[in-house]
Amino acid sequence: MADNIKELVRRAREAQKIVEYWPQEKVDEMVAAAGWEIYKKENAEACAKMAIEETGMGIFEHKLIKHQKKALGTLRDLQGVKTVGVVEEIPEKGIVKIAKPVGVIAALTPVTNPTSTPAGNGLPILKTRNAVIFAPHPRSKKCSGLAIEYMRKGLEKVGAPADLLQYLKEPSPELTQQLMKEVDLVVATGGSAMVKVAYSSGTPAYGVGAGNATVVVDETADIKDAAKKIFLGKTFDHATSCSSENSVVIQESIWDKMLEALKENGGYLCNAEEKANLRKVMWPDGSHLNKEIVAQSVEKIAGMAGINIPEGTEFLMVLGEKVGPEDPFSCEKLSPVLTLWKYGPFEEAIDYVERITRFCGYGHSCGIHSFNEDHIMELALKNHVSRMMVRQPQSYGNSGNYDNGMPFSMTLGCGTWGGNITSENITWKHFLNYTWVAKPIDPVVPKEEEIFGKYWEKYGK
Repeated sequence: MADNIKELVRRAREAQKIVEYWPQEKVDEMVAAAGWEIYKKENAEACAKMAIEETGMGIFEHKLIKHQKKALGTLRDLQGVKTVGVVEEIPEKGIVKIAKPVGVIAALTPVTNPTSTPAGNGLPILKTRNAVIFAPHPRSKKCSGLAIEYMRKGLEKVGAPADLLQYLKEPSPELTQQLMKEVDLVVATGGSAMVKVAYSSGTPAYGVGAGNATVVVDETADIKDAAKKIFLGKTFDHATSCSSENSVVIQESIWDKMLEALKENGGYLCNAEEKANLRKVMWPDGSHLNKEIVAQSVEKIAGMAGINIPEGTEFLMVLGEKVGPEDPFSCEKLSPVLTLWKYGPFEEAIDYVERITRFCGYGHSCGIHSFNEDHIMELALKNHVSRMMVRQPQSYGNSGNYDNGMPFSMTLGCGTWGGNITSENITWKHFLNYTWVAKPIDPVVPKEEEIFGKYWEKYGK
């Protein structure tokens, strides 16, 4: 039986009206209740187990780690945040800001992270006194539904309306499009096609861009540490994350040592024939990534390509040739496959990152393993990315980790470079409207000399 969108939205609006004027303490209590139910180990294990069984993607232990870390990290970021009533006063300007909910939100949830995303979006949405209707991917509707049901159970325990959190039980592209037209805001976490649909729905929307994280390793890097972290980022949950390392750009003077270090961490370098066979398997039509290899084990992918890998192989490596459609290995791969590039002067590394991300993943992210502050800042200043990790596993750090200051989020904006409205990690602050109260103050009239003085001195009046 198809979900009744209008009925779901009606129930969401009724639930949202109940909590709209709740005090901060009561709001925080329901966030903690929903957060505990989705975080606690037995529930997290059930979600991870069902996600593996239903989607066939990823690794159970990694799914469990990701699920719990994103829930707890999000709750950490929400702790002590004021989202009710007056949230800011600027006396010298006579300004008072009052935070208000946006209403009912539609949250599109991807098959790659089907249980951690409801936590990452649902908890901030509750914190801001909104209601949300999740639209899971059809291939992960059961595990996403389970995660949401756990949070609903938490709401019921503290007397909050469970219908603040709802979901499509039989999702389809048609129903999702209908849902997006009925709500007040859309959060689209998933493939580019769905993000475009969200933007064309007529409803304000936050979307994400494609990932294709490109990481530079310069001559000052700790080679063993860099190789270990690239391995961790590349192989976590079989690379389900859009933040997984896809290309590594290596300085030529450390090429051999870095290649050996990657091999010590389980990397297998394909020869030309093996790369050609792998390409046929990964892009059978020459341009679209084969869904059958997404987030699959290295053994399965190598087997499909007829590559005989040695025991202990954790990921495949190929040499990059050209950036662009002629070499799809320069694109996002969503699998334990890594592309290696060699550079000389640092300007070449910057150029590689720019060209690779412009071809695929523009605006998303890059990283660098370096202790040269000039290199770090030059890469950050010259490349068009929304986040850059320094000496970290990219897929750990982009969406928030305990050892960096990035906000925990499963929805990563890529700015106008990636066709998005924001370049931030989507968090609680994106789910609020504000009323600006302006009181009269003494006039602040600038003097002409203050505004034009330097210009007059140089060019005259």
